[in-house]
Amino acid sequence: MAERVFMKGTEAIAEAAVRAGCRFFAGYPITPQNEIPEYMSRRLPEVGGQFVQGESEVASVNMLFGAASTGIRAMSSSSSTGISLYSEGVSFSASARVPIVYVNVGRGGPGIGAIQPAQQDYNQATKASGNGGFRMIVLAPSSVQECVDMVYEAFDLAAKYENPVLVLTDGVVGTMMEPVILPEMKTDEELASLRKKFEHRAIIGHPVGKQAVCRAGLMGSGQENVNIKAAAMYDDWDCEIRVEEYMMDDAELVIASYGISARICKAVINKLRKEGIKIGMIRPERISPFPYDTFAKLDPKKIKGLLDVEMSIPAQMIWDVKHVLNKDIPVRECLRSGGQLMTNNQVENAVRDLIKEVL
Repeated sequence: MAERVFMKGTEAIAEAAVRAGCRFFAGYPITPQNEIPEYMSRRLPEVGGQFVQGESEVASVNMLFGAASTGIRAMSSSSSTGISLYSEGVSFSASARVPIVYVNVGRGGPGIGAIQPAQQDYNQATKASGNGGFRMIVLAPSSVQECVDMVYEAFDLAAKYENPVLVLTDGVVGTMMEPVILPEMKTDEELASLRKKFEHRAIIGHPVGKQAVCRAGLMGSGQENVNIKAAAMYDDWDCEIRVEEYMMDDAELVIASYGISARICKAVINKLRKEGIKIGMIRPERISPFPYDTFAKLDPKKIKGLLDVEMSIPAQMIWDVKHVLNKDIPVRECLRSGGQLMTNNQVENAVRDLIKEVL
């Protein structure tokens, strides 16, 4: 039986990455993700990996780009304002189809904002991670265990599609401690095999006197062909949609939420269900690709109202929900931002207000 260990979210993220085969990490300190690079600085040398504290976020993401271009599994992490500085390097990685993994442990904003947790980077993560309109798979954990599972999976997704993958969490999950079951460590033989698969386009050195050629971005004759191939890949991502439908079988009210807010909502739903209130929740486990079909199928004859719950003002995920939701279903919001935490009471009161309005 796998051993359960008690770990902080940020440290669990780092250990999961190491076990997934990450052997290079570059990052720069910023609250509330500092324990990830701190953990990596100690852990990576133990497994033959390399840790670099970059002089800035810009330097770190470009080191990540360079390391991943050799076929090694590489990761970086930052928080909100730092992630904004990653946009150019992430764009380069998307254009060159380099499989980087990076983690955003979100904090309040805009701007420097607050060091406390928030979910104000949804649009950045899903719509504007960099220039050029590229897309990424974005995983959104709601617990420390999901941080472990999703970070571990992120490296396989990045390798599968040769594309950047983002794990978007927040300062609540990053700083809380919970028991987790850690995955098995990938063996050196497994990692060698995985690196071999990327060798045909990896930058792995050249003989003295011979010019090096970066083959990472040579996908066709011209940028348009690169984008056409990428668009075809995105069209195949329906198979990568992951969504939890919690107590939705007989629900008359629906909460839409993700990450830590969804975890808070689940506790409220459990309480209200004991009172006989028929309420459920739709939680995207991956916010990109977004589970549009799950919201589109909601029947206004059955669903009387929807409550969007986010630690963001203005709401951001709500745009994706409303994009496909039947207009006969009323939508209301329950929001916090700037490092102010969502509470059970706030969600419960918002649900009760919705009940008065629609039932």
